[in-house]
Amino acid sequence: MLLLDRLFPLHLPAPDTGSTVVLARDGSPLRAFADGDGVWRYPVTAKQVSPRYLQALLNYEDRWFYRHPGVNPYALLRGLSGGLVHGRIVSGGSTLTMQVARIVQPIPHSFAGKLVQVFRALQLEAHLSKAEILALYLDRAPFGGNIEGVEAASWAYLGKPSRQLSQAEAALLAVLPQAPSRLRPDRHPEAARRARDKVLARLRDLGVWSEAQVRDAAIEPVVARSLRTPLSAALLAERLHEAHPGARRLFSTLDADLQRAAEDRVTAYLARLPPRTSAALLVVDNATLEARVYVGSALFADPDRLGHVDMVRSPRSPGSTLKPFLYGLALDDGLIDSQSLLVDAPQDFGGYRPGNFDQAFGGPVSVAEALQRSLNVPAVDVLDRVGPTRFVARLAAGGIDLGLPPGAAPNLSIILGGAATRLENLVGAYTAFANGGIAGTPRYLPTQPAQPRRLLSPGAAWIVRDMLATNPAEVEGAPLAGSATQGGALAWKTGTSYGYRDAWAIGVGDRWTLGVWIGRPDGTPSPGQYGAVTALPLLFQVAAMLPGNASHYADRRPASVQATDICWPLGGAVAATPPGLCHQRRQAWTLDGIVPPSFAERDLGAWSSGLLSLRVDGQGRRLSATCHGAGEHAVQLARWPALATPWLDAAERVRSAVPPLAPQCVPDGLNAAAPLRIAGLAPGALLRQAPNSREPLRVTLQALGAAGTVQWLLNSRLAAASEGDAPVQLALPQTGDYTVTALAPSGAWTSVAFRVAGRGVRSE
Repeated sequence: MLLLDRLFPLHLPAPDTGSTVVLARDGSPLRAFADGDGVWRYPVTAKQVSPRYLQALLNYEDRWFYRHPGVNPYALLRGLSGGLVHGRIVSGGSTLTMQVARIVQPIPHSFAGKLVQVFRALQLEAHLSKAEILALYLDRAPFGGNIEGVEAASWAYLGKPSRQLSQAEAALLAVLPQAPSRLRPDRHPEAARRARDKVLARLRDLGVWSEAQVRDAAIEPVVARSLRTPLSAALLAERLHEAHPGARRLFSTLDADLQRAAEDRVTAYLARLPPRTSAALLVVDNATLEARVYVGSALFADPDRLGHVDMVRSPRSPGSTLKPFLYGLALDDGLIDSQSLLVDAPQDFGGYRPGNFDQAFGGPVSVAEALQRSLNVPAVDVLDRVGPTRFVARLAAGGIDLGLPPGAAPNLSIILGGAATRLENLVGAYTAFANGGIAGTPRYLPTQPAQPRRLLSPGAAWIVRDMLATNPAEVEGAPLAGSATQGGALAWKTGTSYGYRDAWAIGVGDRWTLGVWIGRPDGTPSPGQYGAVTALPLLFQVAAMLPGNASHYADRRPASVQATDICWPLGGAVAATPPGLCHQRRQAWTLDGIVPPSFAERDLGAWSSGLLSLRVDGQGRRLSATCHGAGEHAVQLARWPALATPWLDAAERVRSAVPPLAPQCVPDGLNAAAPLRIAGLAPGALLRQAPNSREPLRVTLQALGAAGTVQWLLNSRLAAASEGDAPVQLALPQTGDYTVTALAPSGAWTSVAFRVAGRGVRSE
């Protein structure tokens, strides 16, 4: 045999060759990558397949497999005698070992070929154990098309692992390699049924299976899927295959059932989206940081949607999704609590003038309201005080690396999406709100390190999550806050990048953190598509189907978080604020016992702190430094931020107004802000559109007494800007009531209410 081996070497397939299969965590295949010959092969051992299949295979194909030396003389003589009678081989008499010999090396179907096959079988038996020979058969037997091996065939035809085969299915797969083209159950189900029943009859006659078992198995119809290899989590599978090109089996962290359900949900959701739109979805287990769902694109095979582009790891503008981390950092710095007073009004930050998504402003707002409504100006104000460079560094330490142009320094636009990050980075960072402030990197393989990082303190993470979970906004599909249903009290945040290019929604529950991105992979805009309308409904749909994602975070409030009553406008605790200075009372979450004051205003001199101490005379008139009067005494005023004043009611304005200066006193500078007056429109005016005109009504106005840039608001929405008393023209496209407000940088403001009527409408 040694000499024959040298003359006719046995070429066995290398153990590390073949296709690669990426598997879900339960072993079910997600995607298969064919080998160099285009063959899909899923390696499996005898211990991993159903005992029913081994019974059917060995008793039908080779009852004496474990006893013969590779050739069964009786079966071989029977086959040769039949060939002599018919002039061709009718019954091959091949053992499993002989079939393996033909599998590993092509051998012609002739008498000479049969002799070669016998010789190769003897070689196999001399060099391999029975278990190794059987493993070669299980791994490489042909099953039609580009499918080899029983495990690949079981998944391709039946959609299940070979360990779960019924008796009827085991009999079918046992006989299929005899004539894989003629017996393919997806093309020739009747021929496949007859061949299967022949195997069943043999097993009954041999007493391997009982009469009742065979009768029940024969009733089972031959139902096969169209032959196809698995294609789920296609882009993650491709990513893992590229990272581990030598691996034949890669066990991912994905949940096969959740993955397929999520893919179906995303595909169905696409019907409501504009053409060329794609979507990405990532679901991470908070406890392990293992990804359970990974949808890199909406339709992997759709070229119009660029389905081959993995949007889970593609850098995109994050929109407003970074705001929770900013407020968390400001909480840790002691700058704010959950109800700190912020101002949502036109502001200038060194030439940077951000606006809100809807171009409207709300005046005085709390931190919680600013986060829940995703207001831009308050966020930029907080970032200006935290520092954009420090904020970016903290995000990087927590796993969010923002893509900035080479040489560019972080600036205030970062918080509104002026950078780039990835969906997987955002989801990994958002797990900090479920894990006591510790973020991590999503894991796609069980062996991949989680890389936990401290991003926020446990208290700051809890407060931010509470603000996100108690968002009062009424949005499509939102779960009821605090409900006991799956997904109840889900903490969520949306984001939209500039030009409607990226729509985001991120959600955090006790068990899962999930993120959705929707947009066009080529970066072209999708007007009208934004986070709350486009991405958030899909987030809620996916959250509702996740098991065990109800939220009980409120029961686990850290000891560092306390409920504290605070006062507006000063921001101090009620217990430490004189009653006359507490204009509004709010219940806030404070951290580590710190109750920070409201932010000082920029460049407004003596009023910057909000608390104004004065001397007044007996008539309540203000006394300047060297001035005195009868009944002189000290008073304190709690002043609202000047830019918030237009949104206060009349009583609140009077309550915080500076008393008039006593006539005998020299000016003290507290009236430095010159009064404004709007010219061009009288209070209560009624305007009509011109007859036969299709153009919108326009008014030309001036802000008299203004210096610097004047912001013009129309019904609280930013409408225009002008310099000094330069005229500005405002369009009034609809009928109805209007209020126009002129707001100067000093905080001085004035407003005029009026009405626009249609053509021919008479005044009431």
